[in-house]
Amino acid sequence: MALRILKQSNCAVLQALKRNYCSAFELQHKNPIQKQVAKIPKAQYGGRHTVTMLPGGGIGIELMNYVREIFRYAGVPVDFEVLDIDPNSESNDDLDNAITSIKRNGVAIKGNIETKSEQVGIISRNVALRNELGLYVNVLHCKSYPGVRCHHKDVDLVVVRQNTEGEYAMLEHESVSGVVESLKIITVEASERLARFAFNYARNNGRKKVTTIHKANIMKLSDGCFLETSRRIAKEFPDIEHNDMIIDNTCMQLVARPSQFDVLLTTNLYGSITSNVICGLIGGAGLYSGRNYGDHFAIFEPGTRNTGSAIAGKNICNPFAMLNASVDMLNHLGHTQHAQAIEAAIYDTIVVDKIHTADLGGTASTTDCIENVLKHLAEKHVSCYSFNYAPPKISKPLARNPENP
Repeated sequence: MALRILKQSNCAVLQALKRNYCSAFELQHKNPIQKQVAKIPKAQYGGRHTVTMLPGGGIGIELMNYVREIFRYAGVPVDFEVLDIDPNSESNDDLDNAITSIKRNGVAIKGNIETKSEQVGIISRNVALRNELGLYVNVLHCKSYPGVRCHHKDVDLVVVRQNTEGEYAMLEHESVSGVVESLKIITVEASERLARFAFNYARNNGRKKVTTIHKANIMKLSDGCFLETSRRIAKEFPDIEHNDMIIDNTCMQLVARPSQFDVLLTTNLYGSITSNVICGLIGGAGLYSGRNYGDHFAIFEPGTRNTGSAIAGKNICNPFAMLNASVDMLNHLGHTQHAQAIEAAIYDTIVVDKIHTADLGGTASTTDCIENVLKHLAEKHVSCYSFNYAPPKISKPLARNPENP
């Protein structure tokens, strides 16, 4: 009897250990599809919104400081909760803190966050944020600026990109030594949700056509599912034209004749490819912002998700993608007057004053661009309130003050 009890006790201990133990394979495969995220109240105090700010790596830190300077100068009713994520960390504590902050605040603005560790348990911070918060769609509006050196003029199209599945599901394993398998996840639920978002976006924003981008001729089950789902949803929107195009032909057509597109509906990887192609055609990575939406949370960031590590701290980076991301964030929060003022100042700086950084073919520094934006904001203050409001002179890139972040 005692022996039987001992065996049962040992069995219970082993089962408990098995439940608590998580192998590298299980760690990557425990959440293969996007999470359902519960809604919680958003942080807003006395009419001011609190927004999570994740500077990320590379040029992110200096650009976030410029965003804060412009917001302070324009009197924007937004406070920032600044959180740094260490790219060299071997734990996910920083990531967990960031996710908690965004759930509390509802909205975040971020630079691209590097993940330098190659340990299986250390997942991509950028992908994890989108998956954990249920940010199922990324929207990139690409509209060319007059006077900016580019390959095509009068481009105005939108990329609606799946944000949590596909090749970015991070499901990889080495089945046998020397053979690595990477799983591409496509679900009907997520595809339908994305397609309906794209068609509603087209209808609500005066767009006439949605083009589904795929590779269903090769990946007949995964991309085939995405394509068939978009075709089915298209029948619910008879006022919106729908067609489809294979990804490799899409890239060629974007380079040759981008005007044939209006809204591009894409899976995760194809969205990354087409977004970078389009931005490269009409001015580069420094101009355009991206919006990540879920049911309850939103994150705003530069559209092409580049860290810009090679030019960090040199006062030569283009600040307008991050500034445009801040404008998108203000529109999302309902601060439309402040958003319009900053957006107009950005447009006048780029188009009217032609203050261009090196990536746009100019010679202006980052601080030249910021000072010019502040100058236009000052002019708007003078015209509205009739008092002298001179913009500050920024002689060097703004650095973070540890005592007053």
